[in-house]
Order: sequence, then structure tokens, then C-alpha cells
Amino acid sequence: MFGVDIFWILMLFFFVFPMMKQWNLERMRVAALRTLEKKRGSRVITLIHRQETVGFFGMFARNFINIEDSEEILRAIRMTSEDTPIDLIVHTPGGLLLAAEQIAAALNKHPAKVTVFVPHYAMSGGTLIALAADEIVMDKHAVLGPVDPQIGQFPAASIIKAVEEKPISEVDDQTLILADISRKAMVQTKQFVKDLLIDNISEEEAERIATVLTQGTWTHDYPISSEEAVKLGLFVNTDMPDEIREIMQLYPQSTQRRPSVHYVPAPYYGAPSNKKD
Repeated sequence: MFGVDIFWILMLFFFVFPMMKQWNLERMRVAALRTLEKKRGSRVITLIHRQETVGFFGMFARNFINIEDSEEILRAIRMTSEDTPIDLIVHTPGGLLLAAEQIAAALNKHPAKVTVFVPHYAMSGGTLIALAADEIVMDKHAVLGPVDPQIGQFPAASIIKAVEEKPISEVDDQTLILADISRKAMVQTKQFVKDLLIDNISEEEAERIATVLTQGTWTHDYPISSEEAVKLGLFVNTDMPDEIREIMQLYPQSTQRRPSVHYVPAPYYGAPSNKKD
């Protein structure tokens, strides 16, 4: 009898408790989003990719932009009236180009103001989505990234350069095919970025920025700071609302491993005193 009781206690601990904890977290997220929506008079959507604990055994999965993300965001946009602003919180390493382009195109076509908030990073496809906004709000330490096409594991610009620097007789057929695909990808991506930007800036400026971001100026993981984004000509400011940071805390990283960062979780105003009593 005692063994049976232990069994049900363990079942409660390993199965029911995590489910209740996740349910409560979801409830807090919805409440935080509704509070921000009421304050800003907008539809708030999140695209946050974390390594979150899921399932019975507490396993975790690292997420990227995928078709399911684009389906959900497009559904949210369709449910938003044309005169209602959209605020999108983006925290992502990037992902599937098709999904990112679908999201960016839908945001770009929304008649009311679209603001993308980047509290930490929005790389690759995340940057592409941010470029669709009327305003990009970055934390002063946050970063964007280049949106140059990647063909397999290599940058398209590098594939083209490798082909152009060799006599055609020394290049194998597969590399030539990859170079052809790379040229098409770069033209397509550049035009798509230009079309996103042209609503907010001149055609000449849109052409210049699209060229810098898509033509292999940097490595694909190069961090573009808020200062550099402004110098580049993007419509960026660093007036990040506290509510955005609070929402990010409701999307915690998986606790399945030992934390590598520790600090006293309280705000400090001014330097701690070293005076003796």
C-alpha cells in the first residue's frame, strides 16, 4: 500500500506538476500581453525561440523560424483590424527563409503601424522580419544580422566568388550549379529587402541598404548593433519599454542544465558602497 502511494506521488511530481507549472506560465504570458496591448492600443505578437523544457521527461528543443510560426503569425495578422497597430517581439536566431519572408510580407502589407521589438537578438530571418516594420526598437545591447542567402552550409556570395576566381575548366559541374542558384538567391533576396524598405525610405537608400545586407558584406553571424543599424540607415531606436523585458522573463531558458550565469536578481542604482560601518 505504501509503495502504491509513493508511485502516485511520483506520478504527480513528474507529470502533473510540470503541466500545472506550464499552464500557469502560459496564463501569465497572456496576461502580460493583454496588459501591453491595452497600454499601446495594439495587437502584440511574440516570436520568441528559446530552448524550453517540453514533454513528460522534461526534454528540450531549440526552436527556429518555421512554417508553423508563419501560419500562426499570419493568422494573428488576419485577426487584426486594418487600423490596429501591430507590435511584434522578436527573439530568434533565424530559420526557414520561406517562413520569414511570409511573415515579413504580411507585416509590410498591414496598413496600420508595425513595430518590431528586439530585446536581445534577431538574426538572419529575424532581421528580415524586422525590416518589414515601420519602426525597429532595439535594446541598446541587442543585435540584428545580415540577410545574405545561404546555400547549404555556404554563403551564396562566397560560392560565386570561388567560381569567379577560377578558370571555368577547373570548376566542377556541381559547384557551377550552386553558383547559378546563388546568383538567383542573391538577386531575389536583395529585391525582397528593397521592397520591404521602400515604403519608409527613398528608393536609392533602399537599394543601398539592401545591397549591404544581402551581398555578403559580412559573415552571416555578424552582429549589427543598434548604433551600426542607425548608421546604416535603418529606422531604429533604443526606447525599449520595460514591459517587453518583463515579457521576455516569462520565456525562460531550459533549467535542465546547470546555469552558467548567476547574479543578485535586483536592480542596482549607483555603485555599491565599499565603506566600512
